[in-house]
Amino acid sequence: MALSSSSSCLPTICSMLVKSMARDESVRKPAEAALLQFERVPGFCFCLVEVITTKSSASHVDIRLMASVYLKNCINRHWRQRRDSPPELFSFLAKQLQSADDLTSHRIFMILCRTLKELSTKHPPADQSNFAESYNSEAVEQNHDDLYLTCERWLLCLKIIGQLVISGFQTDAECVQGVGLVTNVSPVLLAAAQSLLPYYTSFRNGHPKFWDFIGRACTKVMKILDAIQQRHPYSFVDKSVLQPVLSFCINKITDPEPDILSFEQFLIKCMVMIKSILECKQYKPSLTGSTIDENRVAGVFTSLVPEEQIVLLCNVLIQRHFVLTENDLEKWNENPEVFHHEQDLVQGTEKLRPCAESLFIVLFENHIQLLAPIVVSILQEAMNGCPTFVTEISPRLLLKEAAYGAAAHVYNELSNYLSFKDWFNGALSLELSNDHPNMCIIHRKVALILEWVSEIKDDNKRVVYSALMQLLQGRDLSVRLAACRSLCLHVEDADFSERDFSDLLPVCWASCFKLVDEVQEFDSKIQVLNLISLLLGHFNAVIPYANNLMQFFQMVWEESSGESLLQIQLLMTLRNFVNALGYHSPSSYGILLPILQQGIDINGSDGLNLLEDSMLLWETTVSHAPAMVPQLLAYFPFLVEILEATFDHLEVAVKITEGYIILGGREFLNMHASRLAILLNYIVGNANDRKLLPTLTVIDILIQCFPMEVPPLISNTLQKLVVICLSGREDGDPSNTAIKASSAAILARILVMNNNYLAHLTSQPSLSSLLRRTGVSVEYHILLSLVDIWLDKVDNVSSSSKKIFGLALAMILTLRLPQVLDKLDRIISVCSGIILGGTDDITNEESSCDDMSSSRSHGESSLSSKEFRRRQIKEADPIRRLSLENTLRCNLQICGAYHGESFNSAIARMKPAAIAQLKQALKTP
Repeated sequence: MALSSSSSCLPTICSMLVKSMARDESVRKPAEAALLQFERVPGFCFCLVEVITTKSSASHVDIRLMASVYLKNCINRHWRQRRDSPPELFSFLAKQLQSADDLTSHRIFMILCRTLKELSTKHPPADQSNFAESYNSEAVEQNHDDLYLTCERWLLCLKIIGQLVISGFQTDAECVQGVGLVTNVSPVLLAAAQSLLPYYTSFRNGHPKFWDFIGRACTKVMKILDAIQQRHPYSFVDKSVLQPVLSFCINKITDPEPDILSFEQFLIKCMVMIKSILECKQYKPSLTGSTIDENRVAGVFTSLVPEEQIVLLCNVLIQRHFVLTENDLEKWNENPEVFHHEQDLVQGTEKLRPCAESLFIVLFENHIQLLAPIVVSILQEAMNGCPTFVTEISPRLLLKEAAYGAAAHVYNELSNYLSFKDWFNGALSLELSNDHPNMCIIHRKVALILEWVSEIKDDNKRVVYSALMQLLQGRDLSVRLAACRSLCLHVEDADFSERDFSDLLPVCWASCFKLVDEVQEFDSKIQVLNLISLLLGHFNAVIPYANNLMQFFQMVWEESSGESLLQIQLLMTLRNFVNALGYHSPSSYGILLPILQQGIDINGSDGLNLLEDSMLLWETTVSHAPAMVPQLLAYFPFLVEILEATFDHLEVAVKITEGYIILGGREFLNMHASRLAILLNYIVGNANDRKLLPTLTVIDILIQCFPMEVPPLISNTLQKLVVICLSGREDGDPSNTAIKASSAAILARILVMNNNYLAHLTSQPSLSSLLRRTGVSVEYHILLSLVDIWLDKVDNVSSSSKKIFGLALAMILTLRLPQVLDKLDRIISVCSGIILGGTDDITNEESSCDDMSSSRSHGESSLSSKEFRRRQIKEADPIRRLSLENTLRCNLQICGAYHGESFNSAIARMKPAAIAQLKQALKTP
């Protein structure tokens, strides 16, 4: 079936569009479903275009708007598979242009523009020829009387041509073939900007509509040229394109007509264009391996722009565009906080000064040797012309502020030409001591200069930290926020000196809280929150400020609804806060636990956005909890839901589970035994080897804590561990070996601590069935097959696990099975080796536990609650109290009694060296 744009189909489409806007769900839902089905029917797009453009529907604006929405969505989802997709759609619209009136043609151009914009990111190589054909179909001359409508249509054509050139061809940076259309279109676009620009001034007063058009057209031309250069850098380097464009942009910045200085958006686009050329990797002299003549483009900026023009550009950027204007000072005075953020470099494509600063940085980095002396010279001249005692807001003070900013932005490259220590101890310190209100202009730039973290040596750290604290306590919000940002850089630096900052911490906390109370902007709160988070990561002395911090966190959380980035930052800060509180962390539960619950609920509105950081906070909270409170116990089901949904956070989920086991103990097991069993069984059945190993450690701790209760509870998981042990999946892979050895150690522990259950488990028909389903064949009794694994993997485990293996092997000697004698010599050899070789290791472990007890009593903050409890559990491990020597001696006697002469014969077949080792291990003559 196909739809026709004839009058017979249009009423049906229009009817469905009307119904799709109905409030009654019983009417709206079927209409939406019908339109969704129509999307895959050929001709549907044509019908929508007809609805949008036909005059008969002009009075039904809502229908035409809804048709536009469906056309956009339809193209977005299906155009690659549709027979009525481009270029037929474009050709149809182009034909309509030939007979359309002014209003209809304008609408068609709007459709073309918006459709091409939507398609610009969906252009596989096979379809890019369609874009080129579409370009040809748009070359239709228009001759209309309405000048303004013609101007608007020209602007739409400009956007269409830009989309076709930019998105209609594979980037020439990745293919041999250049894009010839670049050299055809770019000079025309540049000429258009050159011809339109003079009218910007003359139309300003008398013709506001046309003045607005000129502004939009000129900035759009420059934006398209910049996009073409970035998309097709090799084609753009043609002598008819790059050099004229580059010269035009530099001239407009360095020698503009007086009225162009007020045309900030155009100047921004010129600066962005130059910056793109400077940053273009295809134009760098070090370019290698290009399939296009690289000698033609290498070092292109330097070859086209003389040194004197580079120096002039540098001078103009600093001395004209860095200098604060009267309007800037008014904005600063009206709202220092907003002004601070507007001057941030992230505004480099929206605001003139940040854009000039961004261009200056790139220009300087590309011409360090040429420009470094120039920048130092400008700085020295500005300082000489405005001594430190000058406070009047004058051109010389503003020029010094601009020069300070220039030096601050390129301090890494400028450090070889300028001594920070001399500058700080001299002029900067004097200016910081001057508290005249006008000095905030200089103080803000001093805060920026103090970001020279790498240049601040140990002997200067203390005075620099003190200077930043002084600025943080100032009166001007812009200066205080600049100081806050600089402090963040110092605190996160690897060489941050906690010793030099520690006594400043009380003042810093108080200043942060005061600053938070005064700022209003979202970005300001983020900035202060970041500093608080960094400080919490370095200092634990937060108890006196805990209440203030919690009030602050509560306020930020309440004000950050829907702002995931701010909430993520807060979750990170809360982690540091809990770490800093340590054993006192329950004092934060009033605000912490509700926030945590919202983040770990994957069914909540922000669950997925906040999940990763919420789980990290959860793990930290559990680790530092001195006891498992009921609220935390109630959160465990969330963990099961999370792992059933995704394994992306398995590592931290395992740590959380371990924390619940270690701290929750029997109360946790009684409350969540079935959920814990489901969780462990799910992980062991689905996790890969790398993610499985930490889970096995948790299972081992769980069995160690509850040797009688847990094994029957997790029988399905234990059966999978038996399969892992008896399967042949190693292939020399260390991770597989570790998994098999750890699984074997868990089963050995069960034999030692609950020997009847392992015998029961290995005799279960369900285990035999599982082994068959997984392709594992067992020659004899499953338990005896595990003995082979213990014998083989004893060298792949820790000393404590070796003892468990030895005890399990010694207990096997008590089985009344003749096959035990076949393994007797290996069992004796392994056990003797463990006894003789493991004493020192065990002693060291015991010593570490003694040290742990001492560290707990002398410095509680050195260990988290979880780690302390983990070490207690390790110290209390019954395995540590068992003597392998006594167990082996006793069980050899039992084995001899069971098997009589056969046992004696097996001993007689042992090598003399093995007998000697056994006697040495058992201390027998």
